Amino acid sequence: MQIELYTKDACPACTRAKKALAKYKLAYKNVVIGVDINREQVLEKYPEARMVPLVVIDGSWIGGYEELAKWIRERFENEHN
Repeated sequence: MQIELYTKDACPACTRAKKALAKYKLAYKNVVIGVDINREQVLEKYPEARMVPLVVIDGSWIGGYEELAKWIRERFENEHN
């Protein structure tokens, strides 16, 4: 599984996404918008994306923090119930 997290500095939702991934020891590539890639390049790759963090799993954009939290719940939290 390959996870890419497109983030911006000083973004509370980005920080929550990083913490959620760390909690489950999920490796991810952090791509900082404005440093590693510019906004135009992000929109070229993911034209429907309008928020950060932008979460990409195995090459597919799944959404932002809320969608990541749901994805984690479905895969990891439900396993323990």
